[in-house]
Amino acid sequence: MIDTTQLFLAGVILALVVMLSVISVQVYFILKEFRGTLTKLNKVLDDTGTISESVSKPINMLSTALIGIKGGSALMKTFNAKKTADERK
Repeated sequence: MIDTTQLFLAGVILALVVMLSVISVQVYFILKEFRGTLTKLNKVLDDTGTISESVSKPINMLSTALIGIKGGSALMKTFNAKKTADERK
């Protein structure tokens, strides 16, 4: 025969198994949602990288152009200084 203590322990074990099963299913859904979130975050980071590259290229080209203009200006100043020195002679 089954003792009342054994019956009580069987009920507790059954309740624990049911709760553990429910918790396991919930953890599975949470991890599945977390995976989707990480996928979306990865896409956002990729898009951010693309946008930053598309912004940095024109800025880099502008910087190069300004350096060229500065060098041309220095060259023109040198020629003008030489021309002025030749005219003084």
